[in-house]
Amino acid sequence: MASPNFRTEFDPRYGEAVEMVEGIARMTVNNPSPFTFHGTNTYILGSESLAIIDPGPDDSEHLQALQKAIAGRPVSHIVVTHTHVDHSPLSRRLQDIVDAPIVAEGPHRSARALNLGEVNALDASGDDTFKPDITIKDGDVIESHGWALTAHFTPGHTANHMAFSLKDTDYLFSGDHVMAWATSIVAPPDGSMKDYMASLEVLLAQPQKTYFPGHGGRLENAHAFVRALRAHRKMREKAIFEQVKAGRQTIPEMVAVIYRTTDKRLHGAAGLSVFAQLEELVANGAVKTDGAPSLDGRYYLAD
Repeated sequence: MASPNFRTEFDPRYGEAVEMVEGIARMTVNNPSPFTFHGTNTYILGSESLAIIDPGPDDSEHLQALQKAIAGRPVSHIVVTHTHVDHSPLSRRLQDIVDAPIVAEGPHRSARALNLGEVNALDASGDDTFKPDITIKDGDVIESHGWALTAHFTPGHTANHMAFSLKDTDYLFSGDHVMAWATSIVAPPDGSMKDYMASLEVLLAQPQKTYFPGHGGRLENAHAFVRALRAHRKMREKAIFEQVKAGRQTIPEMVAVIYRTTDKRLHGAAGLSVFAQLEELVANGAVKTDGAPSLDGRYYLAD
C-alpha cells in the first residue's frame, strides 16, 4: 500500500451547523491556512445535553455561531483534543457562556525537554495558558444524557493529544492525529514520531471506522486509511535514510528532494517532519549526528 488516498474535497459552510449524523453536527471556523486546510472543525455532540468538542481559536464570529447552534440547550462538557491555538483557546470564552467544565488530558507541553540551545519551532502554536477543569487519561469515560465518550491517549502530534470514541457507534473524533486531507504535522520537540506511530496502533485497536477529524471531511473506512498512513510514514523514513545514504546531510537538502512536488509554503513543516524521522533514525542507531539531533544539524550514516 503506497500512500493514503487523501481526499481534499470539502465544503466548510462557515457559521453553519452541518449535521454529520443524528446527534453530531460540525461547525468549521473561518481560519483557513496551509496548516488548517479550510479551518478547524468544532463538533456539537448530543441533542438534549451537549458536548462541544474543540471549540477552536479565539474567534468571536465562531463563538456567536456556536451560541446560535447551541440554542440555549445545556452543555455538560467542553472537550479539547489537544492544545494548539486553533483548537483550544475559545474554550475559555465558551465556558463563560455555557458554564461547563473544560475536559482535556492536561496543559500544553513538549514531548521532550529542549536540548541545549534548541528553540521550539512550533512554540507560537501552543496554547500555553490552557488549563482544564477536568484532566482525563486513557480509557476514561465522559458522559451525559444520550451519549458517552471514551478517551484514547494518542500523543504524537502533541504530547497531550486525545481521540474520543462514541460508545455504541462506529464514530471516533480523531482530532489532528488522523485526517482525510493530509498527514498530521509531527514536529519535535512539540511532537514525537515514535509516539505518533504508537498512537496509530491505539486507533487500530478500536472498533470505530468512521472518523470526524479536526480539519476537513469525515473519514470512512478509517482502519484501511490508518494502515496506509502507517505505511506512508515508514516509506518516508526509508526515503530520508536513502537521502542520508546519498550524502545529503542537512534537512533542507533532503526536503528539496523528497518534497519537490509539494507547495513550497509547506517546506518548513516538511522539514519538521523530516526532523522527527531523523530523531528516530538516530535513536535507532541507523543515523548519527554531532550532539543532539537538531533542525540545523548534519546527519551521516552510522558506522
